[in-house]
Amino acid sequence: MDYIIAAVLAYFLGSFPTGFLTGKWLCGIDIRQYGSKNIGTTNMFRTLGVYPASIVLIVDILKGVLSVAFAMYLTPNIGVHLLAAALAIIGHNYSCWLGFKGGRGVATSLGILLTLMPLTSLLVFAVWALIVFITRYVSLGSIIGAALTPILAYYFEYDLKIQLFSGFMALLVIVGHKDNIKRLLTGTENKIKSGNMNNIKK
Repeated sequence: MDYIIAAVLAYFLGSFPTGFLTGKWLCGIDIRQYGSKNIGTTNMFRTLGVYPASIVLIVDILKGVLSVAFAMYLTPNIGVHLLAAALAIIGHNYSCWLGFKGGRGVATSLGILLTLMPLTSLLVFAVWALIVFITRYVSLGSIIGAALTPILAYYFEYDLKIQLFSGFMALLVIVGHKDNIKRLLTGTENKIKSGNMNNIKK
């Protein structure tokens, strides 16, 4: 029963369409019609600026944190924790409220990492920030950060289940960036630049 409760709650938490609702509430727009048409933090930042993007980043991180934290509250069974983590990412990427479409799961994955592997999450975030600062490519930072996660999980000798799950989580993030990878290889990927919601507000 714990598996079912944790999985259902995590999926619906993950499915909460933060970017879509933020765009509607703040600017009266459907963010899916702008920029990369993604509901995640990066497209919010490029289209509407720092404030809306910050809201999306924080809430999407909390989706990951709360999904795993509630599973931990239900049971000490690590299998339930990881199931909740997986369903939170899947919910974010394939939201039932948006026709089973969504984001790429980076912020929600960070929330999961913060809960399951705090030190690893800080190191991954530091690497992501450094890469983005140097290259201005958010996608590159996300891909490398994702790939680094299972390596650090192995290095810090986390439970084997967590190591395997971190590999699964990394795969979801990397596959979600497949179009970005193509653009990075061809040199056509967009560099990060802040938008301004006052210029687009309806």
